[in-house]
Amino acid sequence: MVRTLRHAFESGRIAHAFLLSGIRGIGKTTTARILARGLNCTGSDGRGGPTTEPCGACESCRAILEERSLDVIETDAASHTGKEDVREIIEGVKYAPSASRFKIYIFDEVHMLSDKAWNSLLKTVEEPPPHVKFLFATTEIRKVPVTVLSRCQRFDLRRVDTERLAAHLEGICTREGITAEPRALALIARAAEGSVRDALSLLDQAVASAEGTVRAAEIEAMLGLADRTRLLDLFEDILAGRTREAVTRFAELYGLGADPAAVIRDLLEVTHWLTRIRLDAGDALETTFDAASVARARAMAEGVSHPVLQRLWQMLLKGLEDVRMAPDAWAAAEMLLVRLTCVSDLPPPGELARMLDRTRGERPETPAAEGLPPPAPASGRASLAPVEPPRARLEIPDFAALVDLLKKHGEPLLGAALFESAHLISFETGRIVLRLEPGLSSDLPNQLSRALKRLTGRGWVVALGREEGAPSLAAQQALERQRRIEAVRRDPLVRAALETFPGARIVDVRGTDDSAASTDQRKTGES
Repeated sequence: MVRTLRHAFESGRIAHAFLLSGIRGIGKTTTARILARGLNCTGSDGRGGPTTEPCGACESCRAILEERSLDVIETDAASHTGKEDVREIIEGVKYAPSASRFKIYIFDEVHMLSDKAWNSLLKTVEEPPPHVKFLFATTEIRKVPVTVLSRCQRFDLRRVDTERLAAHLEGICTREGITAEPRALALIARAAEGSVRDALSLLDQAVASAEGTVRAAEIEAMLGLADRTRLLDLFEDILAGRTREAVTRFAELYGLGADPAAVIRDLLEVTHWLTRIRLDAGDALETTFDAASVARARAMAEGVSHPVLQRLWQMLLKGLEDVRMAPDAWAAAEMLLVRLTCVSDLPPPGELARMLDRTRGERPETPAAEGLPPPAPASGRASLAPVEPPRARLEIPDFAALVDLLKKHGEPLLGAALFESAHLISFETGRIVLRLEPGLSSDLPNQLSRALKRLTGRGWVVALGREEGAPSLAAQQALERQRRIEAVRRDPLVRAALETFPGARIVDVRGTDDSAASTDQRKTGES
């Protein structure tokens, strides 16, 4: 804006109307007054022309600063919206300025003018006398008629970024002799959302309520924010699926004065922060957290995937709207936390699709021959028809066979969770002891017991133990695959092939039974 105006002033091509838009408290009216001083400034020697750097010493500058200039007329369009309110302005435009270069009309919140008022003013704005300039300020640029926009030189005043606003507050505190913690000023700057006036109002409120130093803890209480350490604790409970702990921790935050909607906004902020950390760009929010919390958040980001963070973001965003509209915000926020913890152990949508594809490929053609209920439909949706119980008890020889049974007969998600993250401690018919990795649902043993009862026709006891247990089936499969690869890599023919094709690698090794089966299938197809 300054660059454009400087060039216009130097070339003598000064617009007759300017439109300043931006959020509340960004400095639109203040900028309009500075622009009025620049247009009418005569310099300390009385010979200067329009400038982007008004001297502040000439009579015109002093009169505008002291709000006694007869040639700068400010109008609050929010309270003077009608046709009659602008008629006096239209009449006054005819007369030359009394003591300045230009007669300047400043309209604040100009979008509030009625259609009739705009129609009355439009001709004057389009072709004003050479001695008249219009300065319009608005927070709702879309409500200003297009016919007016096309007749003004428009400038959009951007939000002040958090770092610059915090530095501005720090400078004010230094000049005023106020002691404030840097993190407290960062919290005020973030709460102001780019508005300088809001930031100054919050700082005034903080200074008035502080006993000596303005501290971050007092700002959190004043703004209804959740304690940052407790907030990360709550986020960890959500990721781990600890429903009871998450609800209890939220109740503690609520008891300390945290607003339910503010807690959900803070969780959205943490979700966004962790996503940026994973993208190596997470410095933006670190000023509002202490060093220990920053280190903890970076560790959390390593253990959560982008799909999970995106799912949390969407659910929190929708939940925030529910919290705002609900008659009981606390209850709505608590139910949202329950939903978040319940889906914590679900794989991302992409993984779900892959599981369903694998389930379709592994489903036997005649499950009834094994005395088992039919598998889930190919669409992946659960059948509404009741499942017939098996006709005879089926014996399961080992844990791997159990997991395979679950995958093939209507429990692919449960089977996948056990395959990836369960460590077998002991196994016998009717009783299993497992150690589950963090993140799995605490209700998984009950789910497994019910599924086995349905599939085998007998009761099963599923218990959790603390022993290390065997590696997961996924880890065992990976180790076996790696063993086969290493064994075949030592074969002279394979080694020669790898040397012949630089960059080639062994992806997998098939057993002879698999190859024979493939050959038989090809022969059958050819015949």
